[in-house]
Amino acid sequence: MSTPKISFEREVIRLPLSNLLPVRRVENVEKAIKRFSSIMSSIQEVGVIEPLAVYPNKGTKGSYLIMDGNLRYHALQKLGEKDVPCIVADQNDSFTYNARICRMSPIQEHRMIAKAVQKGVSVEKLAATLNLSEQYVRETLKLLNGLDPAAVDILESHHMSHTAIRAFKKVTPARQIDMAEMMVSVNDFSGPYAEALLASTPEDMLIEKASSRKILSISQEEEARLRDEMYNLETDFKAVEESYSDNIYKLTMARGYLKKLLGNAKVVRWLNQHHAETASQFEAIVASESL
Repeated sequence: MSTPKISFEREVIRLPLSNLLPVRRVENVEKAIKRFSSIMSSIQEVGVIEPLAVYPNKGTKGSYLIMDGNLRYHALQKLGEKDVPCIVADQNDSFTYNARICRMSPIQEHRMIAKAVQKGVSVEKLAATLNLSEQYVRETLKLLNGLDPAAVDILESHHMSHTAIRAFKKVTPARQIDMAEMMVSVNDFSGPYAEALLASTPEDMLIEKASSRKILSISQEEEARLRDEMYNLETDFKAVEESYSDNIYKLTMARGYLKKLLGNAKVVRWLNQHHAETASQFEAIVASESL
């Protein structure tokens, strides 16, 4: 096996800001991009954690193009800094940086903040560094209270709203797992969908039955009927999901067999003579791009 090629110089170097050239212009950075204020706060509290990625500007000796770190560059300029730590790339591939970054989900954010607090970082310090309110940091620390670990594992990498997470805390652990699996299945992690799943939850799976929401202020009988219908739809969806892969496999095999069958001129001729409609349907199945 060949050794992977290193795309950067091994050493982090400090370069003057005056020698760096952004590859794209950022207009009204403070107003247009909310992350800018967070970056400003972070640099003021702990300095530059992630070096800028730069590439030598072949047109001017000693100058570099900024491949990743435009906002950090503007923040450092605003703060009056003179230089910045950088890593020098040997390829001009700006598309491989921020476009490939996966932002943290709320659950991952909770784990990061909780770990920092466990290591002795104060809530006040975290709030200042991340440009968040102290109340938000404290709420994030308690984010997983009342959530089943199995449901947390299912949802950890997904971007759920805090409203959705609060809905989970109103049902039993078993129902939390059901709701988590449903949200992953339909790829919907919004608050309204979590509230809909909460509304369809049977009463024996609610933690506080008295706090169950009334749907559109309808009667208890209509609410119960709607809850049952939605729960049945959820059950049917799971049944279809479980059989989907097996059905697709069988359909793919069947289409492959029909393609081979229609490759025989004698068979095609016989079908057209005796079962023209069936032959036409077989040809349509083979020609289809999707099952």
